[in-house]
Amino acid sequence: MENHDKAILAASARHPIVPLPKGQFYNYGTAGFRMKADLLEGISFRVGLLASLRSRKLNGQAIGVMITASHNPAADNGVKIVDPMGDMLEQDWERYATALVNAPSDDELVAVYNKLAAELKIDLIVPAKVIYGRDTRPSGHTLVTALVAGLAATGAEHVDYKLLTTPQLHYLVRATNSEGTPLSYGKVSEVGYYEKLAEAFVRALRGRRIDGTLVVDCANGVGGPKLSELLKYIPKDKVNFDVKVVNDDVLRPEVLNLECGADFVKTKQRAPPSPKQQPGIRCCSLDGDADRLIYYWIDPESGFVMLDGDRISSLAASFIGDLVESAGLKNDLRIGVVQTAYANGASTTYITQHLRLPVICTPTGVKHLHHVAQGFDIGVYFEANGHGTVLFSPDALSAFRNAEPQSPAQKDALDTLAALGDLINQTVGDAISDMLLVEVILAHKNWTLRDWAMTYADLPNRLVRVEVGDKDRFRTTDAERRLLHPAGAQDEIDQAVKKYKDARAFARASGTENACRVYAEAATRSEANELAERVAHIIERYGAQ
Repeated sequence: MENHDKAILAASARHPIVPLPKGQFYNYGTAGFRMKADLLEGISFRVGLLASLRSRKLNGQAIGVMITASHNPAADNGVKIVDPMGDMLEQDWERYATALVNAPSDDELVAVYNKLAAELKIDLIVPAKVIYGRDTRPSGHTLVTALVAGLAATGAEHVDYKLLTTPQLHYLVRATNSEGTPLSYGKVSEVGYYEKLAEAFVRALRGRRIDGTLVVDCANGVGGPKLSELLKYIPKDKVNFDVKVVNDDVLRPEVLNLECGADFVKTKQRAPPSPKQQPGIRCCSLDGDADRLIYYWIDPESGFVMLDGDRISSLAASFIGDLVESAGLKNDLRIGVVQTAYANGASTTYITQHLRLPVICTPTGVKHLHHVAQGFDIGVYFEANGHGTVLFSPDALSAFRNAEPQSPAQKDALDTLAALGDLINQTVGDAISDMLLVEVILAHKNWTLRDWAMTYADLPNRLVRVEVGDKDRFRTTDAERRLLHPAGAQDEIDQAVKKYKDARAFARASGTENACRVYAEAATRSEANELAERVAHIIERYGAQ
């Protein structure tokens, strides 16, 4: 143990933490630690210490570390930990991460490290393994160097996968830990990821045609070169998949997520200005680390039309629900959809009333949706921002493979479901995998984006950011849909909502800034705007008190 102490002290001096003003702390959130890159070197070093502790606690299973700031500007970066099954870090460990990173001195850092090891009964002699990757941000080099110093100081084995999308790292963590078991997730390599997706894509299409060109905006992030690489593995003689990759400039860091990408399209509700898209062409956007996906097209008459995470969720739930019925498994498997309060009310109504599937609402943050989706045999979850996936339980995957088909139609449905089990990245939302899923569904249904958009009409909605004196005063309940505190605020919101048709509104504190986010929807655009402004004024007033 003493050897670790000396090594940690020496390495920590080379990668010091940047002290924050009194009363402020670094917090491990849904995205890990994410902020301006020049604050992160010491944090990345300390995450290395935590990752090696986590691996040892789990008897040497591989833990992942991803260095990315996703859809954030190029000057930001982030460090987050991936658990052995490729899912997010167990929630209890978020506070251990926060404790380790906020140790004010090198000596106190060593003390916190040893205290955690003792409290959690971690044997520091047990081998540890950590695998890591990064996106295209230039600051990634420095943060990887600091991370490796933390891993080396604690004697952890480590593997550098260099440039990856976030979902590729999640895939590699699960593949590493399941290698050689009956639940093997795929080959432990980046090539293994491409081979698995490409092969499953061909199987899921079952000979159907994909019509027209798909233009994919890659946010000038790591998804650009990785998508281009994947396309090489899709056999041209079996699938005519015409993809035009745009905004894939990874040589100029300053253009990352700049006026392009899934977050730009979702928040601005328009197509990226460059390259200018022709009306009628099918388009989609990934974000900077390729875990969010938004579809859209330019309608010659009505202009820009967006198909976001809610739309992808309802499309996937509808298609998979139909396949399960055709396969004769409707009574054996529970299908459910998980959303957040930001999901458009029309999508919730469509899923519950038209598809007749249960919907559960959770607080914002993929870790919450993922956890609830695991409670179903088939759990579909997407945030409106385009981040999501479909989870299949071991029972569901076994049923797809082992059920005895009673007809050719049943066999076709079972084979398609088995292929989807391989095509969909079940560790985390994966924009590239989700894009292939959407293309498979549209091909099976012989649908255009217009057909997809016509399944239901979105309720007009508006999102407003309100600066407040202290965001922590705003506490919520009911999956963040109602304010518990400040007292009286929710009553005023309820009164405002009553004045409008098909309306709802909620306010919740931002996870990262001293602000609240207000969401409102109503029957008409003007009513949604008006309601959002009214609720924003209520929050402003309570925020100033």
